[in-house]
Amino acid sequence: MKVTEHLAQGKDRTLVSFEILPPLKGKGIKSLWEHLDPLMEYKPSFINVTYHRSESTFKRRADGSFEKVQVRKRPGTVGICAALQNRYGVDAVAHLICGGFSKQETEDALIDLHFLGIDNVLVLRGDAPKNEGVFMAEPGGHHYAIELLEQVMRMNNGQYLEEDLKNATHTDFCVGVAGYPEKHFEAPNMTTDLAFLKAKVNAGACYVTTQMFFDNKKYFDYVEACRAAGINVPIIPGLKPLTTKKQLTIIPRTFHVDIPEALASAVLACKTDADVEQVGTEWLLQQSRELKAAGVPVLHYYTLGKPDVISNVVKEIV
Repeated sequence: MKVTEHLAQGKDRTLVSFEILPPLKGKGIKSLWEHLDPLMEYKPSFINVTYHRSESTFKRRADGSFEKVQVRKRPGTVGICAALQNRYGVDAVAHLICGGFSKQETEDALIDLHFLGIDNVLVLRGDAPKNEGVFMAEPGGHHYAIELLEQVMRMNNGQYLEEDLKNATHTDFCVGVAGYPEKHFEAPNMTTDLAFLKAKVNAGACYVTTQMFFDNKKYFDYVEACRAAGINVPIIPGLKPLTTKKQLTIIPRTFHVDIPEALASAVLACKTDADVEQVGTEWLLQQSRELKAAGVPVLHYYTLGKPDVISNVVKEIV
């Protein structure tokens, strides 16, 4: 079932969804089941599975010189999506990114997803590698998320990279895109950022999932700005708990979002990470209650290694 179909069926209530990371290479899927099993009692409408590009590393040769090699630390997005649907009967949303993938590799992934009956993808540009300051497309790859979106939409119309394919199957993906309540860090201003988002919606995006935020007003203001700009698709809020003091600096630096003063002060006053987790849980619960009361379509939780915290919040609001 498509995300948009879930939203239509649940229009009189707020749905719940989760987002997970594939296990690190060499780790089995058991760890993923241990992560998700406790959360499945809350009947998520769908589960997002992130996609990860290769990272560059240097391997020492026998002669002492170094060889640059590419390593994917978290492969398996397509397989995990299939496993989720098989184990839980839940719809999976596969992330697709531009960085690290050619158009041909993207097409192959989309073909596999279509064969497996996975109806939903979330398209993203992706970040630059950790050791590179600027995003660069792969040779034969996409520079921008809208180009990736357009490739998916062409396949929905039966158009593949090999132009001579006759009577090619039309895929039927429901495509989501990312939104940034505090604007994308590379956008010069919010107006420009919204113009890029509107272009994606005009190109076929069916819904928006936001970057995490810790101040609900920023989400509400963002939705209002989107509507004023003519962006009328559902806008799903992305939520994440604070669980360690280190995140006060890591999250703003990595995700370019603000931590509200009241939350930061409460975390700084904590003596242990257990205390921080309690503060973060309560903050997330209050965020969730306010968003639900406002009638958001879905509460989308970035679980990312903290299923117990998410469980403690969701059980209070479902």
